[in-house]
Amino acid sequence: MRALWRGSISFGLVNVPVKMYAATEKKSISFRQIHKQCKTPIKYEKVCPACGRKVEDDEIVRGYEYEKGKFVIIDDKDLESIPDEATRTIDIVDFVDLKEIDPIYFDHSYFLGPEETGQKAYVLLKKAMEETGKIAVAKVVIRAKQSLACLRPYGENHMVMETMFYPEEVRNAAEIPVSSEVKLNENEVKMAVQLVSSLSEKFSPEKYTDEYRKALLEIIKAKVEGEEIVIPAAREEKVVDLMEALKASLAITEKEKQEKKKTGGRGGRSKKKVV
Repeated sequence: MRALWRGSISFGLVNVPVKMYAATEKKSISFRQIHKQCKTPIKYEKVCPACGRKVEDDEIVRGYEYEKGKFVIIDDKDLESIPDEATRTIDIVDFVDLKEIDPIYFDHSYFLGPEETGQKAYVLLKKAMEETGKIAVAKVVIRAKQSLACLRPYGENHMVMETMFYPEEVRNAAEIPVSSEVKLNENEVKMAVQLVSSLSEKFSPEKYTDEYRKALLEIIKAKVEGEEIVIPAAREEKVVDLMEALKASLAITEKEKQEKKKTGGRGGRSKKKVV
């Protein structure tokens, strides 16, 4: 695995030299845009609308629009004026409880591994967080942007860092209209709670799969092999009474539990097919 960034974790007077690695990767299927007539990929060129010509990469610089249509150019020398320590340090600000952080703040995940000279300090920091039940809130500069981040133990031997959004980057949910006048029937609440309880299990990430991606790959394979694509009939969506839907859902989950007991746990909740 290739390191994306090298620096150090700083807390108090302790520095832990570390390397940063991407912790996740997208498995989504991407498509190219092609010319329908000749099946040739469409080419995109960088063109300056004022000069009316193609612009080469070495002619392109960074620009910040400080007013509508007005830009100031920021070059590498400007960025170099920022103290190097600020761009190569994961600076721990606080230690907090992970449950206090709403998941909406999390952005990207990165594995942190120790440099050869930082093995002991790395293990010590991880152990201290495990003993106290705390995670670290820090600031880090990645790709010319300072991000809020949290560091936490991951697995038996590692630490992971999640970059986070600042509070001003999280939109206000109050702007989304939700009626405060909805009245809930006591039986509806009771049955909804019962349904949630009956569907509750211990989180096992390995049991979740991307059914849409799987179906899409099957379509692509069939198209490549010249097979006819069979399109399943669309399901008819019916508006049902809320209480009836809750009762039916509870009956289904109860039946599945009974079947699971009979098969020694090999049964499972039926999955919706992606069409």
